[in-house]
Amino acid sequence: MIEFQHVSKIYKGGKVAVDDIHLSFEKGEFICFIGTSGSGKTTSMRMINRMTEPTKGKILIDGQDIQKMNAVELRRKIGYVIQSIGLMPHMTIRENITLVQKLLKIDQEKRNQTAEKMIDLVELPREMLDRYPSELSGGQQQRIGVVRALAADQDIILMDEPFGALDPITRDSLQDLVKDLQERLGKTIVFVTHDMDEALKLASRIAIMSEGKVVQFDTPENILKHPANQFVEELLGEDRLLQAKPDTTRVNEVMLNTAITITTEKSLQEALRLMREKRVDTLLVTDNQNILKGFVDIEAINKNRGLTSSVGDILQTDVFYVQESAFLRNTLQRILKRGLKYVPVVDINKKVVGIITRASLVDIVYDVVFGEEETLTDAVEAFNPDEIKEV
Repeated sequence: MIEFQHVSKIYKGGKVAVDDIHLSFEKGEFICFIGTSGSGKTTSMRMINRMTEPTKGKILIDGQDIQKMNAVELRRKIGYVIQSIGLMPHMTIRENITLVQKLLKIDQEKRNQTAEKMIDLVELPREMLDRYPSELSGGQQQRIGVVRALAADQDIILMDEPFGALDPITRDSLQDLVKDLQERLGKTIVFVTHDMDEALKLASRIAIMSEGKVVQFDTPENILKHPANQFVEELLGEDRLLQAKPDTTRVNEVMLNTAITITTEKSLQEALRLMREKRVDTLLVTDNQNILKGFVDIEAINKNRGLTSSVGDILQTDVFYVQESAFLRNTLQRILKRGLKYVPVVDINKKVVGIITRASLVDIVYDVVFGEEETLTDAVEAFNPDEIKEV
């Protein structure tokens, strides 16, 4: 879909920002450019929509030389998300989301439908559509920036360190959101980052750059197993022990099929009975199609007894989850980093299919960190979930 043919960018004075890169990206891939400051990663991405013009070589999109296309029309076909979000402060959220559609002269009714669909995708209430950016939190604004790039139905989305200024928890949540939307909608995303953990988590392939050159372009797994040179090894760092283990185990291979759920319309009394029966203090909350909506814990029930009768009235929607197709090594790090007791596992439609508990990972982590010969796969194969008590 996107092809760099021996592309270089040389500024006045002879400074080489990008030096003869030759790459091709397939439709639906998540590509990350990563490297140290001044390595050429942002310049490479910005040449895709001609925000920066190449000095040598060609860039093709669907076989067409972008230099022969109208630059404005090209940019309207490519979504763009930047670190500072770039929402128009004098426009409502509705107007921000549908800005490109308005430029394309799409009628108001269809724009309204798009705005509602987009804000539903990021699970924000529709009443926010008529608010202004200053009335939203930083994380909420960033979500709007993401869906604005999707609203005009562009096949290619460029993202220039979009989460760099956010706190770690919000950043983690938005990474999950972007990866989920990319997989569900089949978009091609080109993402610039200086964070190797972010690149390893999100990318289908990573382009590692140094001094304007691409020194390695491969999948996260192959880069971790076979770093091209010392620069790549140093960029990965010794602290990524878990990723460095040769493992492709996915969450659904080790998850427990014992997630305890309750639907939103059930009463608090029913929730308490289920907690007592299963000897847990938290329940995952789903709708009638088993789609994850949040969670409810014993503290919330005690606080609201007599004030409301429905689980749906008190559920907490800020629930951390992982997809069943995710690599286990990423899940290990995120559970340990957050100190979570458990993490619900969902399929691509966000239906609950299982659960990963902190206790169920203890043996796996022990073998990876301290084992001399066992790989993560060995530890998983030896793991017996029947020996672990439910948390």
